Amino acid sequence: MITDTTQTMGKTAPYSKRWSALFLLCAAEFIVIMDTSIIGVALPAIKADLGYSQSGLQWIFNAYVILFGGFLLLGGRLSDLFGARKIFMWGFGILSAASLLAGVAWSEAALNTGRALQGLGSAFIAPAALTLVLSKFTDPKELNKALGFWGASAAAGGSAGVFLGGAITEWLSWHWVFLINIPIGIAVLFFSKNLLFKGSTQKGKVDITGAIFATAALILAVYAIVSAEGAGWKSLQTIGLLALSILLLIIFLMIQKQKKEPLVPLSIFKVPNLSPGNLVMALLAAAWIPLWFFLNLYLQQTLHYSAFNSGLALLPMTIAIMLLMVGVTGKLVTKFGFKTNLIAGLMALTASLLLFSMIPPDGTFLVNVLPASLLGALGMSLAYIPGTIASMSGSKPEETGLASGLVNTSYQVGSALGLAIVVAISAAKTNALKITGATDTTALNEGFQTAFLSAAVVSAIAVILAAFSIKSLK
Repeated sequence: MITDTTQTMGKTAPYSKRWSALFLLCAAEFIVIMDTSIIGVALPAIKADLGYSQSGLQWIFNAYVILFGGFLLLGGRLSDLFGARKIFMWGFGILSAASLLAGVAWSEAALNTGRALQGLGSAFIAPAALTLVLSKFTDPKELNKALGFWGASAAAGGSAGVFLGGAITEWLSWHWVFLINIPIGIAVLFFSKNLLFKGSTQKGKVDITGAIFATAALILAVYAIVSAEGAGWKSLQTIGLLALSILLLIIFLMIQKQKKEPLVPLSIFKVPNLSPGNLVMALLAAAWIPLWFFLNLYLQQTLHYSAFNSGLALLPMTIAIMLLMVGVTGKLVTKFGFKTNLIAGLMALTASLLLFSMIPPDGTFLVNVLPASLLGALGMSLAYIPGTIASMSGSKPEETGLASGLVNTSYQVGSALGLAIVVAISAAKTNALKITGATDTTALNEGFQTAFLSAAVVSAIAVILAAFSIKSLK
C-alpha cells in the first residue's frame, strides 16, 4: 500500500490534511462522473438551439466517452512519471477550458469539440485522483472509509447528473450544464496546491509510440461500440473498426515487449487479481450502467414522468448508495474482506436486475421501482469499492497510477460496450414485437424487460468470475 507522509522531526507522520484533501478529490470524481450524465435531459434544448439531427445528438455523449476511455491509460502513466497532483491539476485546467468552450458553443462542431476535450481532461483527472486517494491514507480502516466516500461520490455523480441537468436546463439554460464546471474547476485548482501533497515522481520517459497505439486502439474500439447501434453490429464499419482496434492493440503489446520504459509494463498483469479484477469491474459497469439508463427511460417513457420527476425518483437510490458506501461498505470490507463483499454485491445487483426484468407497463414507483432500485443500490455499494481494491490490491507504489488507469479504463470501456449491446438487444426486441402487431407501449416495455434481463446475465457472469478468479490477499 502506498503511504503519503510528511517529514516531521525526522520521522514520517500521516498527512495531516488528508480528510480535507479527500473532500476535494471526491468533488473532482463527482464532477467527472456527473459530466457523463448531466447532458441527458438537456438534449432537446440543445437540439433546438444548435440544429442537431436526432441521430447526431448521441455524439454529445460519445465525444466525451471516446476521449475519456481512450486517454485513461496515458493519464495513469503520466501521473506515475510526473506526480499525481500535477496531472490532476493539468486535467482540471483542460476540463475547465473545455467546459467554457462547450458552454458558449455556437455550432455542433464547437460543442462536440468541447465535449471531447472535457473527456481528455477527465482522463487525466480520474487515475490521478484515485492515486492521490490511495496515497493519503496509511491505516487500512481509514483507507476503506476513504474509498467509501470516493465510491459514493462517483455513484452520486452519475445519478445527480440527471437531477441537476433537469433543474439547470429548466431554471437557467442548457449552457449552464457545462458552465457550472468552471467555478468548481477554479476552486479545485486553487485548493489543490495547499491540500494535495506533491507526492513522488519517477525518472523515465513517456512511451510516445506506445501511447499513440494504445490510445488509438481504445478510441477506435469505443467509437466502434458507441456507433454500432446506428451503423449495425454486422456492418463493415463496425467490424472493420474493431478489427483495426485489435490490430493496433497487438502492435502496442509488441512495442511494450521491446521498450525499456513502456507505457504499460506487461509485468503488471502478473500482479495478483489485476486481470480478473479489471474484468469484473468491466462487467460491473456493463450491468450497472444499463440499469440506470433503462430505469430512467422506463420512468419517462412508460410511466410518463417528467425529466425532473425522473431525477427525483432516482434520488432514493443515490442517497442509499452514498450512505452505504460511506457508513457500511468500509466496515464490511475490514471485517469480511473485499472478495466476500464483491460477490455479495454482484449477487444483489443481479437480483435487482431480475426484479426489473419483470416490470409491468402499468407499474408504480412504490411497488415496481423503489424496492428493486434500493436492492441495486445495495449491490453497487457492496461491489464497487471491493472491485477497485481487488484490482489494485497487489500493485506496487510506483504502479498505482497505471493500475488506477487500468481500473478506470476497464470500467469506462465496460460501460460503453455493455450499454451499446444491451441497447441493441432491447431495440431488436421492441422492433420484433411491433412487426407482430404489438402496441407501442407493450413493445417498448418488453424491450426494457429484455434489457434488464440481459444486464442480469452480465452481472451473474461477474459473480462467477469473482468467485473463482479473485484471490483473498492478506
